[in-house]
Amino acid sequence: MAFEVTKDTVIGDILDADFEVAPYFLEMGMHCLGCPSARGETLAQACAVHDVDPEELVAKLQAHFANK
Repeated sequence: MAFEVTKDTVIGDILDADFEVAPYFLEMGMHCLGCPSARGETLAQACAVHDVDPEELVAKLQAHFANK
């Protein structure tokens, strides 16, 4: 079963499931992936700070995990 991602999923959990998704966060300008506070944010929170559509990022991440 693939890892399920929603806009309420915590970034640290996503990275722990597969660190290969890191480029998706870097593309949106989130370069602080190792920071404890960043790892504790939800996708929705990070997207709000970085002015990114959370649904678009969720779709990219879901597609990534569906292919695992």
